[in-house]
Amino acid sequence: MQGKIIRGVGGFYYVHVPDGSVYECRAKGIFRREKVKPLVGDNVEISVTCVEDMEGNIDRILPRKNMLFRPAAANVDQALVVFAAASPKPNLNLLDRFLIMMARQEIPVRIAFNKMDLVGQEEMEMLRKTYERCGCAVHFLSVAKDQGIEELREALNGKTTVVAGPSGVGKSSLTNILQGNVKMEVGEVSRKIDRGRHTTRHTELIALGHETYFLDTPGFSSLYLQGIEAEELRDYFPEFLPYEPYCRFQGCMHIHEPDCAVKTAVSEGKIHRSRYENYMLLAAELKNIRRY
Repeated sequence: MQGKIIRGVGGFYYVHVPDGSVYECRAKGIFRREKVKPLVGDNVEISVTCVEDMEGNIDRILPRKNMLFRPAAANVDQALVVFAAASPKPNLNLLDRFLIMMARQEIPVRIAFNKMDLVGQEEMEMLRKTYERCGCAVHFLSVAKDQGIEELREALNGKTTVVAGPSGVGKSSLTNILQGNVKMEVGEVSRKIDRGRHTTRHTELIALGHETYFLDTPGFSSLYLQGIEAEELRDYFPEFLPYEPYCRFQGCMHIHEPDCAVKTAVSEGKIHRSRYENYMLLAAELKNIRRY
């Protein structure tokens, strides 16, 4: 039988199979010997050891399409980062950090700005243009007023999506609406998951429909960029790319150099100033990290 790991806690792995059932499984010893750890999102083959209690063993991990490190997960198709358009005002520096983190792992990103009813059309268009220029799909929605939900649901259909965002932006409410009445765990499995040994915060896949999963993650308030050099940073701002050939200096950092086409594009409104200012702040941060 094949299925997908939706949760892993305390050496137990919960595998969602095509009929909607969930089996509590142990990984065979061969995985430990080969130093392979099953991950949430892994497609696996299992053998059932107890039909009544819905228990089994993981026999094989099918080839992974990709692997996400934070949170640890496999076979992710896209990321959805949720921010409020207002109340609280979106922290665009934090958003840009997240985009860099996902770009490093080659995960496409969708951005959902919740509470669209609290901002005007001009503000929404500014956010849309800013982030569509850097290659992101942008959604506006109001969870409270049930606006924009169906369009987003369609964009998630048939994909495994990792969902992230700071606390207080409506991420949990959005997850609840998207999940609707889908019940992934049944009978004894549901009770097993709720027992004390499983109360640790963990990565979890939520089934939204056929082959459609939501990977919920804890809210974040800060992200530190690691393993990246200041000179690489410009590569993660794709809206700079069309202008870089026209900079006077090859390898221009777009900060102090004269005749910089990227800085000209910023002054002309072709690159949004907030993105450029965040680029300079992050470049300074990375240089300080290297110094120490």
